[in-house]
Amino acid sequence: MTRTMKTETRMLSRRRVAVTGALGLTSLALAAVPAHAKGTVDLSAPRTAAVGKTFAVSAHGNDDAASYLRICLEDRSGGQAWHQVACGATVSREDGTDAQAATRVKGAQRGPLRFRAVAYGLTSPLDQHPVRWRTSDVATVQIR
Repeated sequence: MTRTMKTETRMLSRRRVAVTGALGLTSLALAAVPAHAKGTVDLSAPRTAAVGKTFAVSAHGNDDAASYLRICLEDRSGGQAWHQVACGATVSREDGTDAQAATRVKGAQRGPLRFRAVAYGLTSPLDQHPVRWRTSDVATVQIR
């Protein structure tokens, strides 16, 4: 065996060790990443409503990371902060049902009225400190 062949063999051997080590580290890193919880929150509201008329807003959702889940509806108009309008019943993950909330709202003045649904995770049905898990997209109702 010539000297150049020995050098080439060593370099190939080092590359194999490096590639094998990198693949091993990558697989360990991927195994250590926690799985993300799955869940959704969907909101339903009309696009337009007349001033002084009532309309329905509802939401439903689930999340497999929360032991107990509650959906609340929030609204805001103009540049104000979000205000809680209604909350649904607290449901258990073992029940296998979606958490739901529904309310009827009256459009008092012209302009856009925005709604969103918020899913809160609870540790028990009577938990006094719920944690915000998910928020739906904002639905805008144009009051005319």
